[in-house]
Amino acid sequence: MITILLTFVPSIVLLLYFTLSDRFKEPRGTVLLIFFLGFLICLPAGILNGLSHDFFYDGSKYSENLTSSFLGPAWAEELLKFSILYLIVLKRNEFNEPMDGLVYGVVVSLGFATYENYTYVYQWAEIIAKEENVDYAELSYLIALGRSYSAIPMHGLNGAVMGYYFGMYAFTGNKKFLILSLALPYLFHGFYNFLVWPNPMIIIGILVIISLYLHNELKEKQKLKKKENETKKI
Repeated sequence: MITILLTFVPSIVLLLYFTLSDRFKEPRGTVLLIFFLGFLICLPAGILNGLSHDFFYDGSKYSENLTSSFLGPAWAEELLKFSILYLIVLKRNEFNEPMDGLVYGVVVSLGFATYENYTYVYQWAEIIAKEENVDYAELSYLIALGRSYSAIPMHGLNGAVMGYYFGMYAFTGNKKFLILSLALPYLFHGFYNFLVWPNPMIIIGILVIISLYLHNELKEKQKLKKKENETKKI
């Protein structure tokens, strides 16, 4: 039971924090749709990660670190999350202010993180437990515990950074924001994976500071509005 809670509750808590703190709430149906699309991109992400590993891995420890970070998950997973924002969210009528970009960035990222977490905690743990002849339940619990304060926050907060700059791009047309919306999450994700434990927690700390600062900036702007203005997108 504790393992199940650790697997899913961190994503739910982060999701609720960002969606409920939005003064002008997004439609539940759209939130669920984008969350589900985050689920779905796990499949192509796995394929792209595998192809990247096969292409770049040469047997060395250094190439292993690179293929598990900058040359693999960092670009593949962040690009797929970005594609949902660009191809789906940007075209929807309910996306009508910058805060919406941040909210949907978090939602798609946590959709991805939730399913990914399930595969690590249950499927991957079962394989490793058999190979290493260790207790499956204990290993599954330890993985869920570790990822609850590392990988899950990384994905969710990275989604906030991506969504903030994507929202700024959508309502200003400044392509600098479009570049930042993809480049910054890629770098944060890459360094998170590349650094050896417990150094990735440095990245989590940086993401907490930046994402909450950006989120608070948009919240302050919302306080100045009496209603949700329909702002023309690019």
